[in-house]
Amino acid sequence: MEPEALAGKVRGPLPSAASTATSTDLGGAASPDRVPYGDSAPIRHIVCDAVSSTNSEALARARAGEAGPLWITARAQSAGRGRRGRAWVSQPGNLYATLLLPDPAPAELAAQLSFVGGLAVYDAILNFAADAPLPLALKWPNDVLLRGRKVAGILIEGEGTPLAVAIGIGINCLHHPDDTDYPATDLRAQGIPATPKALLPALSSALGRRVAQWDRGMRFASVRADWLARAHPAGSELRVRLGERELRGRFESLDDAGRLLLRLPDGSVEVITAGDVFEIDRPAPTSTT
Repeated sequence: MEPEALAGKVRGPLPSAASTATSTDLGGAASPDRVPYGDSAPIRHIVCDAVSSTNSEALARARAGEAGPLWITARAQSAGRGRRGRAWVSQPGNLYATLLLPDPAPAELAAQLSFVGGLAVYDAILNFAADAPLPLALKWPNDVLLRGRKVAGILIEGEGTPLAVAIGIGINCLHHPDDTDYPATDLRAQGIPATPKALLPALSSALGRRVAQWDRGMRFASVRADWLARAHPAGSELRVRLGERELRGRFESLDDAGRLLLRLPDGSVEVITAGDVFEIDRPAPTSTT
């Protein structure tokens, strides 16, 4: 697997995460401690008052024998993280959630769940758009944009044999940071009254359907096609930051593994396995926050 390319990691044990957890009632058709999950039976949900990160909490529970599937959400995180170890600002009022999945696919395919998660977030947010068109878009490899600004991100991590995978999802509901690499926003600022409590059932339902569509990686081509239909169109001018260097070119597509294909000015195609993507007319900040 190309961990950084698809915003995922399969690695050794993480430190245990201390938390205070309680069951929660989200209403609807599910029982008090369960949320809907695609076309399957509802699955369990645990709320934590505070954790280091919901991914760390989920993987710690997997090491302790938790089989999943299980949702872990937190009102706050003390050490939330994004891709490549970056900090994720975790103010109360946003959705911080991780779905723990047992043995969802062979380890080399598990990072494709970043695309699965992105589609599910896109689907879930659309539920709150009423009848008005909502300018959502997916950005490679793991972000959801609203009116060109980042509103959500996904981090895939896993460990163990058989593999336990944590699909970490952060959605800005009430707050967003101002000093990030890519301009951010939140749902409230965009006129969308979606709270974490209301979002989770919609997200879980959508994610269950998208995981079933993916089918342990056997139908990634279908996921890839749906992702491309919701991303910047082919020919869009992009800049891609690769460590200390930067490339500019036009978005060509994704390859069969989900890597970004960038057509350079000389006509050649660069296969991008890891990097930060910006629109060509959007200045890329020099910070690495």
